[in-house]
This record gives sequence, structure tokens and C-alpha cells, in this order.
Amino acid sequence: MRWRPIKFLCLLGGLMATSAGVKAQNDSLFLSLPQLFERGSREHLRLAADRLKEEIAQEKARTARTARLPEMTVGLKGGYLGQPIVWQHGLSDPTRPESPDWQQSYAFDFSQPVYQGGRIRYAIRQADLAQELAVLQTAADQADIKLALLEQYLDLFSLYKQCRVLQRNIEESEQRLRNIRRLCEEGVITNNDVLRSEMQLTDNRLSLSETQNNIRLVSQQLDILLGLDESLLLVPDTTLLSQDCPVATYSEYVDRAYEAEPSMLLLQKQTEMARNQIRLTQAEQMPRLSLYASNTLARPITRTMADLYNNSWNVGLTFTYSLSSLYQNRHRLNEARQQVSLLQNTTDQTRQQIRMTVQKALLKHREALDRVEALKLSVRQAEENYRIMNNRYLNQLAILTDLLDADNLRLNAELQLTTARTRVLYTYYELQRVTGNL
Repeated sequence: MRWRPIKFLCLLGGLMATSAGVKAQNDSLFLSLPQLFERGSREHLRLAADRLKEEIAQEKARTARTARLPEMTVGLKGGYLGQPIVWQHGLSDPTRPESPDWQQSYAFDFSQPVYQGGRIRYAIRQADLAQELAVLQTAADQADIKLALLEQYLDLFSLYKQCRVLQRNIEESEQRLRNIRRLCEEGVITNNDVLRSEMQLTDNRLSLSETQNNIRLVSQQLDILLGLDESLLLVPDTTLLSQDCPVATYSEYVDRAYEAEPSMLLLQKQTEMARNQIRLTQAEQMPRLSLYASNTLARPITRTMADLYNNSWNVGLTFTYSLSSLYQNRHRLNEARQQVSLLQNTTDQTRQQIRMTVQKALLKHREALDRVEALKLSVRQAEENYRIMNNRYLNQLAILTDLLDADNLRLNAELQLTTARTRVLYTYYELQRVTGNL
């Protein structure tokens, strides 16, 4: 990215600070379309939140894998031991053996899952799918943000083009006003024509000022979204209109959308998660087998209350089976299966919506192309009409109203052509968005 002084903008779009109360822009920044997408993807706050969600999902996936590792615990216990009472010959002859005042216990326990019915495996798979889903969600949001930024960028581009058209029209209006004043001094026309020409010139200057203010407004909005200094006046790429916009067929766009459209990819991953949830729920009905080992060092020996340390260890297998899972998981399993059916229905609805969206976007793009060609002809006709009316007026064969009407027709045709060309670009990228290529 390269910095340029404000004078370059004046040459590009004829910009000048004419509105009081509007802060003058001291710096400008050229911003190409790839730079727009790159910076938007890096700085947009919504995408920053998505990347944080990706990191959270990644940590959850790592946590799920720790279920394969053994569980180990260490316990320390100590406290005051009260005086024990022992009855050896019934309750009538109690004795109080010698015992320490303090008791201590040190324990180490180890447990290693051997068989969990698939619980751990499916839980890890569920966490991995959630991580993949987070990545896909980021990609989907990124495509939406690119399209939204592109719309504002093209609005800025169109405003610069309009500014150039208005500036050129003002220069021609100033020249026409000088000619009219000369004719008025020669007594060929009345002063009323001078006043009418001055009024139109004032209107054109007001239109230019409004366009300049809109440039500042749209530029500031982009500055905020891209994390730039709000005082920067962004300059779009002037070569956009020359880029190729190849158009495929309706069926090709639909096939691409089915394979790569972000919402379709999200639904596919969500459906996979729902199917895995069925397997995870079924695993809850399976028995569990674990290897365990423990070691305990305790004082005193509880059998005799003697002030001695006793060290004991054991190792073995634990087998558990939840009988309640036979009836508790039945409804959860039905719920998981219904969720899969619901996602399949949502996928079918999304396919329908994609076909309608592609058809609409394709028609809009073709309509925009046709409109550009029609407006090109209108601009040529309007320019020729203005040339004829200008000559007729200078030769006193037409009135000023006819000349000003011809000038307005030419100006409107040029402005409409600028908007139409911008629309072609937007509809083209809209097609890229719906097919997952943005």
C-alpha cells in the first residue's frame, strides 16, 4: 500500500473541500481489491471472534484425547486420633489400649480405561468435528464479510466515477456560461438565460459537494471496519472495470454451490456430528472395563491400634454396567436420530434456496450486462443530442431550456452508466460468493 498526497485525489476525482463543517482529509491511501479482502479478513472483529472460537474448539479436542490417559490420584490424610475403647468381654469390661494421638494415611491410586464401549473414541470424534465446524464457520463468515466490504468498496468506486463525471460537467457548464454571458453582452440573448445557466451550475456544484461528502462517509466506514485511521481517504482501484467477468451456465453454478457453498459445507459437518452423536449415545449402553492399582501407607494399624505403619497395595480389574442406561438412553437415542432427520431436511431446503439464489444472481448479472450495453448507446445518443442542441442554441435556433435539458439527459446517462458498470462487478462477485469461490 502506498501513501499519496490529496492532490492526487483531486486529479483522480476532482475532489475539493467545499462543505463547511467537514474535516479536511490530509492523507489518502490506495486500496486494491486484494488488499481490501486481505485486510478485511485480518482486521474484522467478527472474524477475530471466529478465530477465538476455533482456538477454543481446538483445546476441547485436545481435552477429549486426555480421556485415553490413566487417571492418577494422590491422597494425604492426617488428624487427631481419639482414645479408642475396646470391650473384650461384653460391655461391662472396657479397656483402653495404648494408641498414638495422631493418625496418618498416604494413598496412591491408578486407573486405566481398557474398554469403554466406544465412549472415548466417539467423544474425541465429536470434538474433532466441532473443531472442523468452527473452521467452516470462519470461512462462511469470511465470505459474507468479503461481499459486504466489496459492496461498500464498489459504492466508493462508483462515487469517485460520479465525481469525475460531475467535475467534467461543471467545467463544461462554466464554459457554456462564459459563452452565454458573451452573447448577452452582444445583445443576442437576454439576461434570463444567464441566470438560468448560473442556477444550473450552482446545482451541479451542490451535487459534486454531496458526492464528495458521500466519499468521505463511505471511506470512513471502511476505515473503521479495516482497522485504519478514520482520517484516511481511501482510493479504489480504477482498473476494476477492465477485469474479465466470465460467466458459467446455471447448472455449472448450481453444481459448484452444492460442493463448495459455505452453508452446504456447514450442514454436511453438522449432519456428521449428529450421526456421531447417535454412536456416542449407543456407547453409553455398553459396559466399562478398567485396570486399577493402589498403594496405601497408614498409621496406626487399625486392627490392633498399634503405633505402627501398614503398607498395602492391590491391583485388579473393575467392570461396570449401567442398567439404568437401558431406559434412560432410549429417548436420547431417538432425539439424536430425529436431529439427523432434521438436518437432512434443512440440507434439502438449502439446496432449494441455492438454486433460487443462483438463478437470481445469474439473472441480475446478465441484466446488468445488458443495461451497460443499453446505457452506452444512451450516452452516445445523449452526447450527440447535446452537441446538436448546443449548436442550435448558439445559432438562435433553440431556447436555453432545450439546451439545459439535453445537458441533464447527458449527465444522467453518464451517471447511470457508471452505476450499471459497478453493478456488473457486484453481481459477478455475488455469483462467486454463492458458489463458494469468494
